[in-house]
Amino acid sequence: MDLNALIDFQLVATHGGFGRASRASGRSKATLSRRVADLEEQLGVRLIERGGQRLVLTEAGRALAERTAGPMHEVTDAFAAARDGVDTPRGLLRIAAPQLFSQLALGRLAAAFLRLHPEVEIETVSEDRRADLVEENFDVAIRINPPKDSGLVGRRFARDRLLLVAAPSFARPSGGADEPSEVPAVVMAASYRDGDTWARRDGTLVLAPRPVLRLSSLLMVRDAVAAGAGVALLPQSIAGELIERGDVVDWGVAGDDVELWVLHTSRRLESPKVRAFVDFMASRYPGGEFALPAR
Repeated sequence: MDLNALIDFQLVATHGGFGRASRASGRSKATLSRRVADLEEQLGVRLIERGGQRLVLTEAGRALAERTAGPMHEVTDAFAAARDGVDTPRGLLRIAAPQLFSQLALGRLAAAFLRLHPEVEIETVSEDRRADLVEENFDVAIRINPPKDSGLVGRRFARDRLLLVAAPSFARPSGGADEPSEVPAVVMAASYRDGDTWARRDGTLVLAPRPVLRLSSLLMVRDAVAAGAGVALLPQSIAGELIERGDVVDWGVAGDDVELWVLHTSRRLESPKVRAFVDFMASRYPGGEFALPAR
């Protein structure tokens, strides 16, 4: 099979037409059309419906485009690296990341990365779900406390910790494990379960939260606690500035540290852009503590 024909088909499918693919690549429309026709002849199936005002992939064309998008992306990067004789990061870098991390840090981090590697283009998808890096053609994913997964490799780039926090107007109770102190609480609706207790890591304080607000965002929890609604568990990265200003009081570290990882699939070769991004993320937090980028 002609690999160039497959690359050109992927180019046409990605750009949505021969004209756009021609303008993006510098290849003539005639060349692209001939290559796609050659590929159809080799496969014995029609990949593109002709005659319409816009590109329409057949069912076979859609299947081929979806299954080859990631591998062809890597082949193109490999060809470019071999041609140039250097290991320069370049091309599209697709990142999957949690919404909160994206809102707080990823924009400035991505901008700083592009200043170092101007031949890279970044696309991020921010969702609180575990994206499939292979099926969805992501190059890397930012994940919090990821489970062990033999299909993914990467590096822990930072740690965060959970703090028990409250407005200064709340008197700190003294409840222990035998008799937890009940407190009005602002909780995350997705993670809180009735009957949960919150405890300092050293065991000197145990709380029985009584939810007065169930919210869907840690930023909302932060604002509600600062406004005096109740006690909450907040990452230090989010609560730190409020603590420094005296808007909330730190009642102690609770639970295990939160680990932040940058991961990529072991089923693909580690491209220069992926390797550069993993190294970059580790370099941004040399002390291992997650903090918000300076504005």
